[in-house]
Amino acid sequence: MLKIAYHPIYKHPLPDGHRFPMIKYELLPQQLQLEGICTAANFFAPTLASKVDIIRAHEETYYNRLINLELTPKEIRKSGFPLSDVLVKRERIIAQGTINNCHYALEYGVSINIAGGTHHAYTNRAEAFCLLNDQAIAAHYLLFHQLAKKILIIDLDVHQGNGTAEIFSNEPRVFTFSMHGEGNYPFKKETSDLDIALAKNTDDATYLKLLSNILPNLIEEEQPDFIFYLSGVDVLATDKLGTLGMSIEGCAKRDALVFKIAKENNIPIQCSMGGGYSPDIKIILKAHVNTYKLAQEFYF
Repeated sequence: MLKIAYHPIYKHPLPDGHRFPMIKYELLPQQLQLEGICTAANFFAPTLASKVDIIRAHEETYYNRLINLELTPKEIRKSGFPLSDVLVKRERIIAQGTINNCHYALEYGVSINIAGGTHHAYTNRAEAFCLLNDQAIAAHYLLFHQLAKKILIIDLDVHQGNGTAEIFSNEPRVFTFSMHGEGNYPFKKETSDLDIALAKNTDDATYLKLLSNILPNLIEEEQPDFIFYLSGVDVLATDKLGTLGMSIEGCAKRDALVFKIAKENNIPIQCSMGGGYSPDIKIILKAHVNTYKLAQEFYF
């Protein structure tokens, strides 16, 4: 069964200027059930990630300052969100959802978090709507508990996974691969193990050819026994924060490439949704829904 992490706190109220990008977390579970892709049985509600799990990926001093709401005004501005207890709680629940996903992926082959993909969070700071790096926390969890020996992170959000790259810069057991818009935030990139920076308006054919050439080589060379996939739909041409030129159909083919290679190689895969900022919420939902459809088709 496809197990999906979802908690009502994912859609918690924010000031008006932040409301739109959050509404997809409220609508996506409804849409998945409306289309018959999932039922209520597919969803589970995570609890709070523990401090001990979080500080394997983040500095303890940063974590303590975060939960005590002691970030400076400058740090809060850089995070993109007004800092609050509920926001920090939300991030901890998302991180636990991704940890739980890992166990379900080990059991069923794949598992998905409706939120997550908070790849701009560094070891010691928040950035760009990311306070805690859910996939980095979960990757450290797998390594610590000896549930994986070599992890591949496939980050296909339009923005480089700069926080993830920094967190694993000295960890040979985790290979970080980010394929992103060259002209997109962050403008000062970190160094992933493999970075592919794409030109403005890169189309489906160019994107998919690159990805289909890269993934088999990565699997062959790195021999991962677990994959984290960040499936941001801000690669769409309609995205107001993206610079690429992909269609909804191309985005679905991207997801299919990732799921197919993971399934064929019997590598468990955890997927977090990442970004999506098209002005029309129906486009965001359709692109995200395709990810779940494909997971069901490939695995169940």
